[in-house]
Amino acid sequence: MAVQKPSSKNQIMIPKEARQAMGVKGGDELLVVVKDDLTLIVPKPKRYAKALQGLAKGIYPTDYLKRDDGRGRGY
Repeated sequence: MAVQKPSSKNQIMIPKEARQAMGVKGGDELLVVVKDDLTLIVPKPKRYAKALQGLAKGIYPTDYLKRDDGRGRGY
């Protein structure tokens, strides 16, 4: 784990290990996502649909749509 201190212009350096793990280099765009007290920095995807594909897999039971009555309730 690397510790970074913001410069006088509030800039930080992303450590080499993190850049390599994310596969980013100078000039690449990054997304900064802030949720409460957590900040995530991730590479900006070229295609959002491709990046999100499959993220919800396994959240709902396989027969969820069969049980849904259209109002969010099962039979």
